[in-house]
This record gives sequence, structure tokens and C-alpha cells, in this order.
Amino acid sequence: MNTKLYEKDYYLWIEETVQLLQEGKLQDLDIPNLIEEIEDMGRSKKNALESNLIVLLMHLLKWKYQPEKQSGSWRGTIREHRRQILKAFKNSPSLKRYFEEIFEESYEEARKQAADETELSLTQFSESCPFKIEQILDPEYLLN
Repeated sequence: MNTKLYEKDYYLWIEETVQLLQEGKLQDLDIPNLIEEIEDMGRSKKNALESNLIVLLMHLLKWKYQPEKQSGSWRGTIREHRRQILKAFKNSPSLKRYFEEIFEESYEEARKQAADETELSLTQFSESCPFKIEQILDPEYLLN
């Protein structure tokens, strides 16, 4: 396969790569770029999971610490990011391990963002996550 195609026409490169794979013509594959793309796919899934987790945690914190400002918008954000996380787990169960690896770091980032958005002091938010993982992922937790 012409490795220059990857740089000239990415979508055509994908189509041709799929065709070669389907035909079993492994010797004609652009292996270096195929490896790079597969690695990027994995990173992309991890980045999306982390982003969804931070947004979810931030909104749960806002919901808990500013009950007087709870809104349908916050509720919708909580539901959507829970849904995205659960969908990621359904499609790739091994992402649960990564979720656990990044949980504390994600909570710390969510805590900072919640402080920024609520204009409350960072010290008002617990240093350790006040929610259990089961609660965070429970579609009804805090929203009833």
C-alpha cells in the first residue's frame, strides 16, 4: 500500500485499508500508520471516558453543594455523562480498569472546576470524593 495516501487522502486510505484487510492482503497494508491509528483510537476512548467522568463529577458536586441552583440543565448534563460512561463500559468493559485508575485524579480536577463554576472555595469541597462509584454511575442517584 502507498504510505503517501495516508497523508494525501485519509478517508481513501481507510477505505483501502479495510478492503485489504477484508481480502486478507496483509502484506499490502500500511502497517506503521495502521498501528498509529489503532493506538489513537484507544487513546481517544480513554480521553472521552476521562472527560465524561470529570464533567459528571463536577456536576454532581455542584448539585450537592449548591442545591438552591439545581436546574434541568444540570440534571441533563448528569444524565448524559452517566449515559456516555455506561455506554463506554458496555462497548469496552476493559475501560472499567482505566476508570478506576483515573478516578482520584479526575475527582481532583472536577473539584477544581466545581469550585471555579460555583465560586465556592475549593476547601468547601471534600478532598476525597463524597460519592461511591456505584452512586456516581446510578442513573437515579441525586436526581429524584
